[in-house]
Amino acid sequence: METTNPCLTCGACCAFYRASFYWAETASGTPGGVPDHLTEKMNDFRAQMKGMKGPTPRCIAMTGEIGKSVCCSIYEQRASVCRNFPPSLLDGVLNERCDRARLAHGLKPLTPEDWGVEDFPRAA
Repeated sequence: METTNPCLTCGACCAFYRASFYWAETASGTPGGVPDHLTEKMNDFRAQMKGMKGPTPRCIAMTGEIGKSVCCSIYEQRASVCRNFPPSLLDGVLNERCDRARLAHGLKPLTPEDWGVEDFPRAA
């Protein structure tokens, strides 16, 4: 399992996009998976994190204030949809979905400077 610090400053994606995933990622399908009590069934194949329905979604596993300091209370057990959502420009690759979530919460899109570099190499 990963041991990276689960706390960040943003968290906008956790309160903008629905975290839905294959049901077998839950603890009832995979030992050590997403805790069942934090999920709800969408259909026979998919589950989602509680708190993601309605006009103001917010993942039940997220604690803290968006844009200040947030933590994922199940970081090591989080679903693949969360594991596979990179912050924009983390590795020099733009993630427009990240930027869209940040803008919806009044945060500026990430820049290379946010990652400690002046610019990323451009593909030839």
